[in-house]
Amino acid sequence: MTSVRCARPAALVATAFIALLLHAAPAAAIGTETPAPAPADDKKADAPKPDAKTDAKTDAKPAADDKAKADDKKALEKGDKKSEMQFRDGYRQAYDLVYRQHDLVAGLAALHALGRDDHSDVATMIGYANRKLGHYDEAKFWYDKALDSNPRNARTLSYYGMWHAEQGNRLKAKDYLENVRLICGNADCEEYKALAGAIAGTASY
Repeated sequence: MTSVRCARPAALVATAFIALLLHAAPAAAIGTETPAPAPADDKKADAPKPDAKTDAKTDAKPAADDKAKADDKKALEKGDKKSEMQFRDGYRQAYDLVYRQHDLVAGLAALHALGRDDHSDVATMIGYANRKLGHYDEAKFWYDKALDSNPRNARTLSYYGMWHAEQGNRLKAKDYLENVRLICGNADCEEYKALAGAIAGTASY
């Protein structure tokens, strides 16, 4: 009989904590509406340099071929820049739908339409939208995907910590909070403050 009475207050406390997390005063989104640049490809930096014999053969090619290659390179670079601009514009539109208009379903459609699900910031926002819709398993999948792309994305770690807090796992959420602090180098960055507020139940993101 005594054990039953002791268990009830603990259950009430846990229920109250989760309710506080879900109904805390809303706050602004973390981060900006501009996605971070894609991580540099380390393989390119480690690529071996051609030897002198290869250079000599390359230099011996007709100038017309060199000009054609240079023109092709410029065309590709121009196309890449246009594609990157389109990506950034699309990302901003999705950001506006998710964070400002709170139209999570339309925001998810816009994010997937970008065709850049492997980008850490895109995957993070997809995870965020799913978490706010209550799709916790789906949110977890996208947070993991975001961290696979960029393990040091402080925004992803902050949101993932909130995911754990909303599951009632405050200890795990605090582990993520410490990781965010280490990446930021201090406890003043918005990612740290947001997660700290979510854990304390004073803010909701």
